[in-house]
Amino acid sequence: MAIAIGMAACRPGPPSNADADAGPGAPVIGVSLLNLSSEFIVLLNQALNAKAAQLGVRLIVNDAQRSAEKQVQQVESFVAQRVAAVILNPCEVEASSPAVDVALAAGIPVVNVNSETRSAPTAFVGSRDEESGRLAMGEIARRLRGRGNVVMMHGFMGQAAQIKRDQGARDVLGRHPGLILLAAQSAEWDRAKAMALMENWIQSHGGRIDAVFAQNDEMGMGALLALEQAGLKSKVVVVSVDAIADALQAVREGRLDATVFQDARAQAGQALETAVRILRGEPYSKTTLIPFQLVTRDNVGQFLK
Repeated sequence: MAIAIGMAACRPGPPSNADADAGPGAPVIGVSLLNLSSEFIVLLNQALNAKAAQLGVRLIVNDAQRSAEKQVQQVESFVAQRVAAVILNPCEVEASSPAVDVALAAGIPVVNVNSETRSAPTAFVGSRDEESGRLAMGEIARRLRGRGNVVMMHGFMGQAAQIKRDQGARDVLGRHPGLILLAAQSAEWDRAKAMALMENWIQSHGGRIDAVFAQNDEMGMGALLALEQAGLKSKVVVVSVDAIADALQAVREGRLDATVFQDARAQAGQALETAVRILRGEPYSKTTLIPFQLVTRDNVGQFLK
């Protein structure tokens, strides 16, 4: 009874479609997601539930709300409930690693999706975040013809995507000495914080800013709004990552210069399929990497639904 009550308490609402479609003996998989206030993570969650319905498994989905400590507690709860497997969308490389450790120590396989931890999980499904940083900054370099002042908005510090997108962007900057990194600061993947940060940079640097690289679209849209309100967007290139609906529409309208498509559906589907393969004792890939794709006005129609 205590276990049943605990399982009910961990669910964020009524059963998902995957719950409804799974049979009574279906394996239960615990899912801890970085932050369900992010549109990309919402897409990841929707894709996980859709794939779970297809595969006949049941999910217990928790929102870590950007807290690695909360994420570890959620996985400890999954262990107490004896879930069959864990899908982890890590908050941080280091601080989320104990979540992997505790599950593996209990004999429960872990599939990391979208982001990485220092501790090695059973399998990883995601993309090379350095690639997204290189694609985005490469597009900025192309548009500025290798010369100009760039500002960079970081995501949540310490998360794998933040670290590696920064590395990828700096690789490109290193190959273009005419591009100067004027400022770099975290807006924590958040649109409102990005808008406020961009407003501060406009006050500090004014017309010296030639381009903005935002490490996700939420921040890119915040930066775009601040530039538009200041009447500066026509002079500043803005490129971001994820290809969420708002960003794709902004690219089509010519407001956002480019975004980098990250395939939430493929990442989620492959992660859950990998978990099921592990549970069935079938062969599986230890690492599955899904390529990023640059999206501009020329090809945005391919990505709009």
